[in-house]
Amino acid sequence: MNQIIKDSHNQLNALYNQDFYQWVQTTIHNIRNGDLRSLDWKNLLEELEDLGNEQKHQLESRLLVLLEHLLKLTYWYQERNYNSRGWKGTIIEQRKQIKKLLKRNPSLKPFFLEIFTETYQDARDITIVKTGLEPEIFPLESIVTPEQALDEKWLPKEIQ
Repeated sequence: MNQIIKDSHNQLNALYNQDFYQWVQTTIHNIRNGDLRSLDWKNLLEELEDLGNEQKHQLESRLLVLLEHLLKLTYWYQERNYNSRGWKGTIIEQRKQIKKLLKRNPSLKPFFLEIFTETYQDARDITIVKTGLEPEIFPLESIVTPEQALDEKWLPKEIQ
């Protein structure tokens, strides 16, 4: 019996490496049928961890884009008239997507707060390069609080 289980695990591990979609379908089938002994636990746990990390990555990526566009809108005067509609559209889109992500995953709210300052610094660095403006133009401290970042009515006072 143990040899059968071992062979099943080896087959699932091989399937994982050869045909991921089929591995997922087989795993779902095994779980639905209560066949927990046949699960490829090692790869299943890795995939579940990756799913959680993907949600974090998506949140961080969207926040970075949001903060970058807020900085452009606030400080890139030469391009504001031409690009402000697009930047505002991106700001709205990212806010909505971040809110949806946090609504579906409320446990990510502490992570959002944890990464906010570092992500602002990253957005600042990227915006300096993209705009070619002097670094001193962009404040070292965030121009927006985490709450304001998600407030669809909030724009920097320079823009209002």
